[in-house]
Amino acid sequence: MSDGAVHVEVFGRTDVGQARDHNEDSFLVADLTRRNASLQPEVRSHDVGPRGSLLVVADGMGGAAAGEIASDMAVDTIYTHMTEQWGSDQEVSEQRFAYRLKEAVELANQQIHEFAKSNVEHRGMGTTTTAAGIFGGALYLTQVGDSRGYLIRNGRITQITKDQSLMQRLVDAGELTEEEAAVSERRNIILQALGPDPHVKVDLTRQELRRDDVLVMCSDGLSGPVKNDDILRIVTQNTDLVASCKELIDLANSRGGPDNITCIVSRFTGDDLSAPDGKEPVGHQVYPLLDTESTTDPVPVYEPQHDASTRKTEATQERKTEPTKKKWWPF
Repeated sequence: MSDGAVHVEVFGRTDVGQARDHNEDSFLVADLTRRNASLQPEVRSHDVGPRGSLLVVADGMGGAAAGEIASDMAVDTIYTHMTEQWGSDQEVSEQRFAYRLKEAVELANQQIHEFAKSNVEHRGMGTTTTAAGIFGGALYLTQVGDSRGYLIRNGRITQITKDQSLMQRLVDAGELTEEEAAVSERRNIILQALGPDPHVKVDLTRQELRRDDVLVMCSDGLSGPVKNDDILRIVTQNTDLVASCKELIDLANSRGGPDNITCIVSRFTGDDLSAPDGKEPVGHQVYPLLDTESTTDPVPVYEPQHDASTRKTEATQERKTEPTKKKWWPF
């Protein structure tokens, strides 16, 4: 590790679960500076370079192979856009990085939507996508759907994404408690996904990183059966990220494994990161893209409505009985 660098250790894993006959989740871990998307040692432990790093979790839907195609298209499109467009930008700034990350997710939506229109058998296909970009000493998260990002700092876990789901909307409106939402029969209804509509609103947030922060990203196959306290316990007790991912997935499977299960666990260190002092805000923090004079085109600002690669690694593919799939409910 270079002196003064932001250093990331990361590992990801996906599993078919106990109830599905194939895996529609996809994930990606990439060093954008060196243009390396893999789980090879040089990516699993690397200094964050001037072009940053990228982590993506996507949970496909649509039946047959449509969900798998959609999630694969999402991670591939986002990675390609970030390496080719952001990778060749003359302006290297946090605004430009965040803009390109959001733009990459919007482009993925367009491509999935057009693919589904051109292939009748895949009409209605879609995928959730949570894409995290690490640039400098900050974490940028784009969110569509209900895959999640959690930040662990000083022995506490905080969800830093906001589900784009019917249950989250009802919680925000004060009509349900979080406990009631977690057990509702409608908890799998999401309000947005990449693919079903030609346009999508991408939630963009920013979190300042501190030394020894841990980011956990996952599909709802993990966040459903495995609660926050379980995630915190497993990650803090395991210094080995491979062991953390395995134990998280094993726990989800032991509790029924009702869906495909994917997680990425990342730990951030380095002299460029300050030690936490307990006063920094942690949570869902909207990052506004400013329309300023620069080499970029004017950038739209998105405000949420309710605010107060190596993939399929080690996946098992046993045939099981198919449960109710994730539903997309446009509003």
